[in-house]
Amino acid sequence: MPGMDNSPSGHPRRPPVLDMTLDGQFRTAPEAPRRRTWLDRALGKLGGVALLLALGAGGLLLAALAVLAVGILLPVVLVAGLVGAGSLYWKLRRAGMGRQGLRFVVVRR
Repeated sequence: MPGMDNSPSGHPRRPPVLDMTLDGQFRTAPEAPRRRTWLDRALGKLGGVALLLALGAGGLLLAALAVLAVGILLPVVLVAGLVGAGSLYWKLRRAGMGRQGLRFVVVRR
């Protein structure tokens, strides 16, 4: 495909150069890693603390959303329960069972 030679930024990609001998050894020694300075260590610790704070804030956010959901749904459940209980009471009263109570009949065969 014609677009496979370019990176997402649009610049042509350069393949890595592996300068090796025939027996599999590198011609030049690999670069030594840079020494960590006090700034690298400080930024690493600061990043860790920031990540911990973000996780804690995310947990608190989830807990707050749960409390909000309960706060919104609890009145809905209470009102629906009262409406259902009132409807059943009214139907029983209209059927003439309000004073006698509800009688259950068990049929055995």
